[in-house]
Amino acid sequence: MSRQVKQVAVLGSTGSVGTSTLEVLLGSQGRLQAYALSAHARLDLLVEQACQVRPRWVVATDADQAALFDWSGLPDGTDLLVGDEGISHVVTQGEVDVVVTAIVGSAGLRGTWATIEAGKTVALANKETLVMAGSLVTELAARSRSTIIPVDSEHSAIFQALQAGRRDQVARIVLTASGGPFRHLTPDELQQVTVEETLSHPTWNMGPKITVDSATMMNKALEIVEARWLFDIPAEKIDVVIHPQSIVHSLVEFVDGSVIAQMSPPDMKLPIQYALDYPDRHPGVAARLDLSQSLHLEFEPLDIERFPAITLGLEAARTGGTTGAVLSAANEAAVDRFLAGELRFTEIVPLVRSVVASHSFEHHPTLERLESLDAWARKEVSRCLCT
Repeated sequence: MSRQVKQVAVLGSTGSVGTSTLEVLLGSQGRLQAYALSAHARLDLLVEQACQVRPRWVVATDADQAALFDWSGLPDGTDLLVGDEGISHVVTQGEVDVVVTAIVGSAGLRGTWATIEAGKTVALANKETLVMAGSLVTELAARSRSTIIPVDSEHSAIFQALQAGRRDQVARIVLTASGGPFRHLTPDELQQVTVEETLSHPTWNMGPKITVDSATMMNKALEIVEARWLFDIPAEKIDVVIHPQSIVHSLVEFVDGSVIAQMSPPDMKLPIQYALDYPDRHPGVAARLDLSQSLHLEFEPLDIERFPAITLGLEAARTGGTTGAVLSAANEAAVDRFLAGELRFTEIVPLVRSVVASHSFEHHPTLERLESLDAWARKEVSRCLCT
């Protein structure tokens, strides 16, 4: 196995994926080194991280906050860059081997785009990139010869399981979902769900937006669209199953009936390290599956009526074009309104569906058109709530 040191840029280093990535870097015994870190608002934590891993650059994407912040705590040898231009600068540097794109939401698209355009290896933790612009991103990656390796646990599991056979031998891929905290509630009980209850996720430590998406199952809807583009597989071959233990992270069924699954404890450090070390494997800091203890695994069929977001995801995967961008943006805006107490839990998905249905669909949009529709969808959510 190769022992060459890899230089890693982490976009969104202060989020949940970003902090787990730094644990992987620190536990790699020098095999993986931080070249650059970026953050938007948590600049104090960004400085702490810089002192830990000594990157060449830190990037503060919010220029206004950066101008007000005291940067005297940055270690010697680490320089500051500001704004989206700073992101573009670091991801195009010749020293960078892998870029972890972990900025949550549509804000992560431009950094991922610049990374792929530069022909770099992308450890993709920002599913919205492929949801918004799947066809454009995959076409760009083919032209630039960029490699995209998924960091989402489900897509990492599929990526690994696909190595057991040829792509033309795949019958279907099956994404697993914990089902979130409300999978057994009645419709009346769902109407009363609070923000605090929603943020109490049973198995994963995630940020608030992703935690809400897990409860509505919108995260799985977005993962369906991501899988369609990442693995070049039609929506008809993508299924979802409820698996509360979050041990089996996804499965691939081949035409002969063999089903290959990837199993591990719910710990993001494993798929992060897999993406950074690919194609090699090394000992790491992720939790291990203890098969000396009793282990019970459950699988339940998905209730589409309880989780209508899944239908939205399948529709977006089938239609492509502008649908994914509007779906992603409308969901982000609706989740923000729910977290602010302005929207009921059960109103999130119907509002998103309404916005998606009302947009002017285009089959072959430009990147600029997708970004304008992103802004339109967010305003449309606000307009719907005001009428």
